[in-house]
Amino acid sequence: MSFYSISEYIKEFYPQYYGYATYPKSECVTIHKVKGEWGIFCNFAKTPIEIDGVVFKSSEHLFQMMKFKDPAVVSNIMKGVTSKGKRCYEIKKTARSYEKDFRREDWGSMIVDAMKFCLQKKYEQCAAFREKLHESHGRFIVEDQTTWRKKKPDAWGVKPDGDNFTGPNLLGRLLMELRENGGLEYNLPDDAFEFISILKECC
Repeated sequence: MSFYSISEYIKEFYPQYYGYATYPKSECVTIHKVKGEWGIFCNFAKTPIEIDGVVFKSSEHLFQMMKFKDPAVVSNIMKGVTSKGKRCYEIKKTARSYEKDFRREDWGSMIVDAMKFCLQKKYEQCAAFREKLHESHGRFIVEDQTTWRKKKPDAWGVKPDGDNFTGPNLLGRLLMELRENGGLEYNLPDDAFEFISILKECC
């Protein structure tokens, strides 16, 4: 299994979200580009989230930070500095440069709960996101990975299959769960927020 692949983690720790599903294209709203009609559903959309006085630019920014608890690494990623000391403005690339050596050992067992936490905070703090989410009521939400080079969708999204979209669609499933329930339940380890304390001290 690829170090960056999460499908096996989902299978082991979150079997309720494992496997493919099929969604009729005509009944879907699609997450594809931040500037698209439903772009606010994208984790990279600029929807600031504040956690204990620390502000993150997006739910993706918060999610990537949750992978680490080494003080120097947390500080560098927040500042947009890669493991090679270069400046990078893409949080996912910055975080990935540290993952091999510094990612939490228990990340696989908390990854879905971490995403639930990020989406929940986005829902609580961003009125535009809440309104758009409820506007999608009655339709499926899918992350459309049509333009991705990979033949198969990753755990978060779907690919077109005739008149349907097919894939694990984890992001879409979590968003629909949030929409239907008005909240997401999550269970995170006691030290899940050490990075917040680090950031309050150093940044």
